[in-house]
Amino acid sequence: MVAAAGGIVARVIGGIGKGVSWFTVLMVLLTFLIVVLRYFFKLGWIGLQESVTYLHAAVFMLGAAWTLAQDGHVRVDIFYRRHSERYRALIDAAGTLIFVIPFCLYLLWVSWDYVAASWSLREASREAGGLPLVYLLKTLIPLLALSLLAQAGVLLATSLKTLRQK
Repeated sequence: MVAAAGGIVARVIGGIGKGVSWFTVLMVLLTFLIVVLRYFFKLGWIGLQESVTYLHAAVFMLGAAWTLAQDGHVRVDIFYRRHSERYRALIDAAGTLIFVIPFCLYLLWVSWDYVAASWSLREASREAGGLPLVYLLKTLIPLLALSLLAQAGVLLATSLKTLRQK
């Protein structure tokens, strides 16, 4: 049951990560368009500029769990690299329990009212011509926490399985 749930979480996290990775291409194209419009045609739209910020936030906040799944986060390898698989599983489990899970729970707790207030106001950009979707942008914060928490569960389960086998 746990393995099946872990597989589903891994597929969902992987799909989200691969999907938002395409946002980087879109960000480059939009930035190029913004520069061309501004410097060659003397045109500019705040909403277009804000859309790059929204995409950037989505890449980092929705892609964080996928990066964790791919073992792509920065770590201090002096305690990890040259050791056995069992030792690495112990470090992964401890790091997940001590750092990742508490961080995710704290982030969920502190962001909940912040995001709820934004939704209740249907918060929009303060800039004239800006995007009216600030509440959606802020929603990425608890989504970051939830997706990281789900991936942390998979990482912890995998680490514990390795520790039991060896």
